[in-house]
Amino acid sequence: MGEHSTSNRLAVDQPTRGADRNRSLADQADPATDGMLLPQLDDGITLLDVEGGRGVPILQSLVLDHLLLHDGPAFWVDANGHATTTTLAQIAPSQRLLNRIHVARGFTAYQHYGAVCDLPTAVNKSIQMSTTDARTAGRGTPGRDVDTSPHTPALIVAPAVDAQYRANDTLGETHAKTLQARTLARLATYADGYDIPVLVTRNERNEFTEPVATVADHHLECEQTRMGPRVVGEDFETLIYPVDDGAYYQTTFAYWRQLLAARATQVGVEPTTPAPSTPTPEGVGTGVTTDGKTVAATADPLLDAWTATGAGGR
Repeated sequence: MGEHSTSNRLAVDQPTRGADRNRSLADQADPATDGMLLPQLDDGITLLDVEGGRGVPILQSLVLDHLLLHDGPAFWVDANGHATTTTLAQIAPSQRLLNRIHVARGFTAYQHYGAVCDLPTAVNKSIQMSTTDARTAGRGTPGRDVDTSPHTPALIVAPAVDAQYRANDTLGETHAKTLQARTLARLATYADGYDIPVLVTRNERNEFTEPVATVADHHLECEQTRMGPRVVGEDFETLIYPVDDGAYYQTTFAYWRQLLAARATQVGVEPTTPAPSTPTPEGVGTGVTTDGKTVAATADPLLDAWTATGAGGR
């Protein structure tokens, strides 16, 4: 009919693709389309390669989306400041979600490797604390995912997994490769042992980081386009998001925040408004708010969960 636009006619004629379904999820909660908000993280190691930058919001969006769909905490072995609370607090639909992210930071190759080695100890400590708290509170409500427990890990995150090994001047090339290989082997062991996804990124694509690609079971590529970041995986592709008036959503930070809010509503997590910024302990650092104000930054509600003496790093 004459009143129908060209875009509407094309929408009828073209087959529906996964990314096209993302736009409807922003308006309605449909469990049948769970996997279409953001790429699903499957068990095993997933390598996220981001072109043209570190891709911190992209990485954090994948982590938060996974936690919304699965019970249990995430254990994050950080390098190069990827676990920044500034963007995490902005993009998270609920501040309570951040309490499930446990962070250890390694500022040298040995600290990073030590934090990875200490992860099972941190997991066991977390399980003991959460089960004790649950018994004390008398909680017995089942989680949203029958395949996961609120006490056992849901995800392991290791961004810039190569950064400290290539940057440490105390390591020769052979020792750096060996230590990185041991880190990757442990992460693969955790993925198998806990039956969970392990999400990693790398700073550069070159011969030194080829083992990261080799050990990965899944690969996601993020390309910086004129319309915003575009993610492509084995079963997922981010396209543009048309709306009825002919305009287009960009695949940007703001849109991912909207998608995560829709996901939170979908799974029954009530979105919360971030609390006003307040002064924090010295030594944590500062951040800049969206209106340009400089405020003190805090690691809470992220938890520096495991830092064994002489091994893990803060």
